[in-house]
Amino acid sequence: MFPPVTALEIVGFILALLVMGVGVVGCVLPGLPGTPLVLAAVVIHKLLFGPAGAAWWVLVMLTGLTGLSLVVDYLASVYGAKRLGATWRGAVGAIAGGLAGLFFLPFGVLIGPFLGAFLLELAGRRHWKEASKAGVGATLGLLVGAVGKVAASIAMILLFAVNVIYRSLQ
Repeated sequence: MFPPVTALEIVGFILALLVMGVGVVGCVLPGLPGTPLVLAAVVIHKLLFGPAGAAWWVLVMLTGLTGLSLVVDYLASVYGAKRLGATWRGAVGAIAGGLAGLFFLPFGVLIGPFLGAFLLELAGRRHWKEASKAGVGATLGLLVGAVGKVAASIAMILLFAVNVIYRSLQ
């Protein structure tokens, strides 16, 4: 016979998953913390529900995945920008353009980083061909980083959900 799971535990689990869903969206949209939000939901769930929450080893693994996803995101962005010739202006422009692109969804998220990098590279007196190449690199780097963060977030959510459900059946 399975131990009784309270309605509060079920609601808490569902709320944690909803917050984690916002975290996945945050992996794609600049300005929202993606994997840190997923991790925060797990930690808060553990603090509120104690033994009914995820195991401590799961928290350690999710913390490691969060750190790894942030490092990979940063490195992908820098590598993509530098690989195609962006300067620091291009990297800053890509981030600013991504934030500005939020106001022009859905295409602004893709066009914004390119335009931001392109315009700031032009402001730094680079030729338009070099500036556009840097814009493409910055945008590709941001996209690769976003894909990595989404994959890490999904893995984190699955590990959390499986662990909490498994522990509730014990």
